[in-house]
Amino acid sequence: MDEAGRAATKKLYTKRWRWYKMTLKKLLLKPGVNRENTRYASEGGWYECNNIRFRQGTPEKIGGWTRVSNSTYLGVARSLWNWITLSSENIIGVGTHLKFYLESGGGFNDITPIRSATSAGDVTFSTSTSTLNGAVTSTTATTLTLASASGFPSSGRILVGTEVIEYTAITGDTLVGCTRGASYLLAGVSTSTTAATHNSGVGVTCFTLKVNDVGHGAIQNDFVTFSGASSLGGNITAGALNQEYQVLNVESANVYTITSRAFSNETITNAPITEIACTTSDTANGGGSTVGTYQINTGAASAVPLVGWGASAWGAGAWGQGIPDTEKLRVWTQQNFGEDLIFGFRGGPIYYWEGSDAINTRADALTGQNVPVIQNLVLVSDINRFVFCFGTNNLGETTQDPMLIRWSDQEDATNWTPTATTQAGSLRLSRGTEIIAASQARQEVLVWTDSSLYSLQYVGAESGVWGATLVGEQISITSQNSVAYANGVAYWMGKDKFYKYDGRTQPLPCDLRKHVFTDFNTEQYAQVFSGSNEAFHEVWWFYCSSDATDIDKYVVYNYLENIWYYGDMARTAWLDSGLRSFPLATTYNSVLLNHEDGIDDNETDTPVAIASFITSAEFDLEDGHQFALVSKMIPDVSFEGSTGSTPTINMTLLPLNSSGSGYNSPVSESGVNTGAVIRSASVPVDVYTSEIYTRVRGRQMSMKIESSTLGVQWQLGAPRLDMRPDGRR
Repeated sequence: MDEAGRAATKKLYTKRWRWYKMTLKKLLLKPGVNRENTRYASEGGWYECNNIRFRQGTPEKIGGWTRVSNSTYLGVARSLWNWITLSSENIIGVGTHLKFYLESGGGFNDITPIRSATSAGDVTFSTSTSTLNGAVTSTTATTLTLASASGFPSSGRILVGTEVIEYTAITGDTLVGCTRGASYLLAGVSTSTTAATHNSGVGVTCFTLKVNDVGHGAIQNDFVTFSGASSLGGNITAGALNQEYQVLNVESANVYTITSRAFSNETITNAPITEIACTTSDTANGGGSTVGTYQINTGAASAVPLVGWGASAWGAGAWGQGIPDTEKLRVWTQQNFGEDLIFGFRGGPIYYWEGSDAINTRADALTGQNVPVIQNLVLVSDINRFVFCFGTNNLGETTQDPMLIRWSDQEDATNWTPTATTQAGSLRLSRGTEIIAASQARQEVLVWTDSSLYSLQYVGAESGVWGATLVGEQISITSQNSVAYANGVAYWMGKDKFYKYDGRTQPLPCDLRKHVFTDFNTEQYAQVFSGSNEAFHEVWWFYCSSDATDIDKYVVYNYLENIWYYGDMARTAWLDSGLRSFPLATTYNSVLLNHEDGIDDNETDTPVAIASFITSAEFDLEDGHQFALVSKMIPDVSFEGSTGSTPTINMTLLPLNSSGSGYNSPVSESGVNTGAVIRSASVPVDVYTSEIYTRVRGRQMSMKIESSTLGVQWQLGAPRLDMRPDGRR
């Protein structure tokens, strides 16, 4: 061997000696989670996670959440807005698909606008009673024939003896689709009944009242308040009638049904009310003084696919073929105008609430000179305080133009008439078919259509007041609420990628793009919403996975570290901390939460641990040329912020025989079989753990950090593994 060969051999053996002498491998992985490639190709990073974030480059469990108060609201909230009145009252506007509330001091005040009110005597009530025409000999019978079903609602619930029976339809005098031994609400408690046999001629009474009001305009789930009614003569008293009800079913343009109630002064909340069946004495109609006051029509909680005749616009699709469409869910926009609130839902008018009014005073429709009658978005500009309507009607018309923008006179929300002495005006965008979203940015108002982004800038009365500049083309956007503005940049979720606007429009590189958009319910785009969490330099997007009709997933962009992570969480709206101490979010349980408050899930009165984990991509030795044996782990974990006496996480090493194989099945740490050298090692790690001895063997490995215990907050540092070669087979 020549001198060069000897030198090369010496170098090789020196390298191997150094490897055997220095066996500790530091696992300091690059921040962020990357799912754009395989687990092995993402070596040196993280691959899976839930309920974690990165700070200073290392992962930690996210913060917890607590209820703002024990109060709840009705419906699914899709909009939150926070401001302070001149009297220093801190208020949050909460728009749901059923109502609109103002939260103050933990209570929810219903300010839902009134749609109409009847004249006295226009509303009457009627009950339904009959007898069985023939004995019911079976406890499983699904049809019941009455002596007469005239006057009975098309569906509802009846009382026969002590049994409650639900039915879905009426054929002649026969109730069909019966559910036997149904339950009812007694003193606010669901009370079950038992299916029984019944003799012919037994009395049949109904839990449902018919309300007669010509041209009532109500839809299912609407709210109406009755006043001035008198007793019906039996169980249905005047006190029980004169309160708020929710429409159970619409029978016709002149008739709808409500569930009869036993007590007065029962505010409709998420808690059950008390039901009662009428008697044969309930023959009156409520008298000639009854007034029905109707709140604005309710909306949908989620997008509902529609098909068939009339489902889409005229001319859409081939002749004779129905194409899919969706019933739009109820989404609100709201902003304060001074101490007052201007708000509206998509496809409705503009409403106004004055900050000088009592907190429970109902809002009114905005009135004035040529106020738009329909809109999709409202916004108050920071520049000179103009009120904008997007997707609205032209001056003097009622037809909605989805690409039209109108604005009021400066500092005057009631004057929308363009004259030589006002700055009210309008313009129509040309790129796209519908305005989807709008947001206030620095010295401009950003407007998204379904294919483009515009910048509105104030140009002065001499130049048309406001001018529109096209700043982005060939883009997409999922929803009205998918835009977040943070750190001077607008971020939004498109239908196949993420975008940002910081003076120019550009796609936002995303290491989770495939993970998000291949598991996405595209019928529920409208539910997507975003929110900033500036304390942690984050933008969050919440969305429905492919099999879900409610939001169940989130994805986060950390704009300080330019990284991504994701998880599972059900929320409906978000508002960053600003005038409150914590970010706010709403849930499907109609609860308002403080996020980043504590370290556990305190949505209910019983704290629940927040399960969190993160799993690395695969790592190996010499590109997997040899198997590796790990005999020792030295953890590096901080438990700062934990409330438990001995906070603990689990650290797991997951070995693979090859990058294409699954993880080897774990066995007990003590090893109960002869092949225990090839196994997973999962061990608890607490604040006192200095090192862990184990025996894990694999060609590739991953490391998983997880916790699911109350009172645990953790942050991972740079753990080390005693890792050495262990043969090729």
